[in-house]
Amino acid sequence: MTVPATMRAARLREIEGTVRLVVDEVDVPAPGPGEVLVRVRACGLNQVDLLTRDGRTPAAVPLPHVSGTEVAGDVAAVGEGVRKWRGGERVVVDPVLSCGECAFCRVGRDNMCLRGKIYGVQTHGGYAEYAIAPAAQLLPIPDHMDHATAAAVAVTGPTAWHMLRRRADVRVGEDVLVIAAGAGIGVLAVQIARLAGARVVATAGSPDKMARAADLGADHVVNHRDPEWADQVRAWTGGRGVDLVFEHVGAATWEGSLHAMARGGRLVTSGGHSGFTVSLDLWHLFVKEHTVIGSFAGSRQDLVDVLDLVARGRLRPVVQDTVGLDGIEGAQRLLEDRGVFGKLLLDPAR
Repeated sequence: MTVPATMRAARLREIEGTVRLVVDEVDVPAPGPGEVLVRVRACGLNQVDLLTRDGRTPAAVPLPHVSGTEVAGDVAAVGEGVRKWRGGERVVVDPVLSCGECAFCRVGRDNMCLRGKIYGVQTHGGYAEYAIAPAAQLLPIPDHMDHATAAAVAVTGPTAWHMLRRRADVRVGEDVLVIAAGAGIGVLAVQIARLAGARVVATAGSPDKMARAADLGADHVVNHRDPEWADQVRAWTGGRGVDLVFEHVGAATWEGSLHAMARGGRLVTSGGHSGFTVSLDLWHLFVKEHTVIGSFAGSRQDLVDVLDLVARGRLRPVVQDTVGLDGIEGAQRLLEDRGVFGKLLLDPAR
C-alpha cells in the first residue's frame, strides 16, 4: 500500500485563547517499533472527545491533539518487529491501552491496567486519514463486517457488555432500566439486556427516540425530560421498581435512577457527562440494600465477544450519519445537543 507524505487531520488547537477543532495538512506519522500505521476508514465520535476538547479529562491533553478513540481501518505500514500484521489487512483498534504485565492484566482485567491509557485521549487517535496504533492493540475485523460497523462498537460495545454482563450480572427475568437508550451505548444496552432474557424499560429524550428505542426491543419507554419519569418506571413494574439500572449520564438522571430501583436493586454506572458529582442518601442505600457498581470501559475479551455477537447478527449498532473531516465540528455539536440516536461516524476520505 502506497502511503502519502501528508494527510488531513482534525486537531484540537488553541487559537486566541480558545481550543478549536481545526482541519490541518500534516505529515503522515511513521510507525515506530511495535507500531502499525492504520489508514482510517471509520472513526466513531464519543462523549470522551467532548470531554477532551473541553479540558475535562483527569489530566490535561497536550495540544495540538488528534482525538478519536473508535478506529477501524486498513494496515498501511508496520514498524520494526511487527510480524503479525501485513499491508491491507482490516483491523479495529482496542482503545484500552494496557501494559499486559500488571496484576490486573495478568488475570484478564486489562481495562483496569495500572498503567493503562485510552487511545485517542492520552495518544493521538482517529480524527485523521492515518493513525498510529500499537500492533498489540489491533484485532481483525470479522469477515462480512464493514469498517463502519466495527468502529461503531469499538467502545460502546465492550463498555455496555462489561457493565451488564461482567459487573452487574444481568439475569433472566429481571427488570432492567436503560438510561438514555438513544445514546450509542444505550442502543446496545437495550439489546444486550434483551439477549440476557431481561425485560427492558428505557428512557429517551424525545418522542422519536422513544419510538426507536421501542423498535430496538425495549418493552416500555419513558421520556426522561418528564419530571415524573422515575415514577412512571416504578408504575410499569407495579410499584416495585427495577432490579438493575444501566446509568451513564450522571447528575441529570442520577436521583431518578436511584428512585426507580427496587429493594435489593443494583445500579451500574460508567459515565457522568452531565456532571460527575452526585448525592447519595446512605439511609436508602443500606435500608433498601441497594448496590452501586462502578464500571470502566471493557476488557479485550469483552471487545472480542461483542465483535462475535455483531458478526452473528445478535447485536446491531445504529449509525445515524457519517461525516467527513470538514463536518466534524458540526457533528460534535450535534452530539453535544443530544441530536443523535446511536452513533455518528467520521470517514476521513469524504
